[in-house]
Amino acid sequence: MYLRLLLFLLRVRAKSRLGIWDTSHASFRVNLGDLDVQRHMNNGRYLSIMDLGRMDLMLRSGFWKRVTGAGWYPVVAGQSITYRRSLTLGQRFDVATRVLGHDERWIYLEQVFRRGETVIADAVVRARFLRTSGGSVDVSEVLELVGPIPEDRVLPEWVAQWNRESSAHSRALAEQGRGR
Repeated sequence: MYLRLLLFLLRVRAKSRLGIWDTSHASFRVNLGDLDVQRHMNNGRYLSIMDLGRMDLMLRSGFWKRVTGAGWYPVVAGQSITYRRSLTLGQRFDVATRVLGHDERWIYLEQVFRRGETVIADAVVRARFLRTSGGSVDVSEVLELVGPIPEDRVLPEWVAQWNRESSAHSRALAEQGRGR
């Protein structure tokens, strides 16, 4: 992954700039280190590549520089991914990353893996920002740093529902743990 990260950082410098509300496209090729014993891309590798897709959007939009300048860093708090097709050795694929919206606590992103027009996997990510000095950053502060939100950028109800249900599941597990 470190070699892929280095190559990614070199390539991203030559790519065109984006706005934070645009869709980022990052291209990759399946290599030997991505494969599992079934000889297709390991499910965990998708999550690592999603990190690179989010970095592509933040770097190309200039948002990364603003975030780090404010003393913040992003963290993933939850994600759900659906695998539809396999990727095998040598295949090229694209990861499209876009900000879906936000609520009072989280920022949500969508990431879609494609080979040509075929969707390989799709994911929704719940993220927030933390301060390097400690504590979390309010979404309102992040939005101030981002600037105006496009009027059409309203959080889809299915994402809000996913958040409610996954949060309820986490709370239930925490309650079970306290009861033991």
